[in-house]
Amino acid sequence: MSQPDQSLLTDALAAIGACADLAQLEEQRLHYLGKKGLVTRAMTGLRELAPEERSRRGGELNLIKDGIAQALTERRSTLEQEQLNQRLAGERLDVTLPGERAHTAHLHPINITRRRVAKFFTALGYQVTDGPEIESDYYNFESLNFKENHPARDMQDTFFLAESDVDGLCLLRTHTSNMQMRVMEQSKPPVRTVVMGRVYRCDSDMTHTPMFHQLECLLVDSDVSFAHLKATLTSFVRYFFEQDVAVRLRPSFFPFTEPSAEVDIQCVICAGEGCRVCKGTGWLEILGSGLVHPNVLRYGGVDPDEYSGFAFGMGLERITMLRYQIDDLRLFFANDQEFLRMFH
Repeated sequence: MSQPDQSLLTDALAAIGACADLAQLEEQRLHYLGKKGLVTRAMTGLRELAPEERSRRGGELNLIKDGIAQALTERRSTLEQEQLNQRLAGERLDVTLPGERAHTAHLHPINITRRRVAKFFTALGYQVTDGPEIESDYYNFESLNFKENHPARDMQDTFFLAESDVDGLCLLRTHTSNMQMRVMEQSKPPVRTVVMGRVYRCDSDMTHTPMFHQLECLLVDSDVSFAHLKATLTSFVRYFFEQDVAVRLRPSFFPFTEPSAEVDIQCVICAGEGCRVCKGTGWLEILGSGLVHPNVLRYGGVDPDEYSGFAFGMGLERITMLRYQIDDLRLFFANDQEFLRMFH
């Protein structure tokens, strides 16, 4: 290494060793290795030298650069350790300060509702089940008496997969009713089951999301009537909302029930007086229901002349919003800690 190069390295090591803090060390780094530093400028000038001289000179500058870089790393480590030691020496532990409160985990409001629903129905002898979220057209539509040209089979309403797999799975289930057929295929009447899980539809606004949770209730037994359906619903509504809530059934249509009914409850916000939530009517629609269609029973291997049943389905977010007076469905999925802590 030539004398000028040796002097450059010596000066750099001395300057780095004299740095008293990280700010001074950074100044020396820029002075020697920055874009306009001494070593950087020297290496830029290599292009003007002859090939043999360029090779020799370049090797010397690389050794200088490596030496300076190593010295910077070592000095930085030393200064950081000194700073840490000074900070620790100046800190004192005040044992009289109160301890920090540990934040314990708690259930999401939807899971609170799921547990409350499960507690009610298991007390009545129902089995709580779930099923596949990726489903076939047969279990999601065909076996539930949906005609081939039903609007729910349109891409605007349903998330279809690009291709079906070997088991015929081709869509994200649009309701937990897909388990009706699976349960009847695996069990002989009497059948009492409640299904809770995620479902998917192409819909998104303040009261709808592409993914939400749904409750499906199915009972198949001898001589099941609308009286059993209304009694079950009335008992559930009063249990869930902890109020003496009135229930009414309005005629409707669903492919998998016959006859069918929409179920309204007296507004739990204004007690039927009329408010913004119930749009002044005093009633809130919460679910669809009906007696299981004979065709659906036949698909499930059940004789409709011997057995009958009822089924109903409701959105868990819907009844959770009503119970806790939440006005925006999207809060359930926003991961807002301030909102979630309200349910601790």
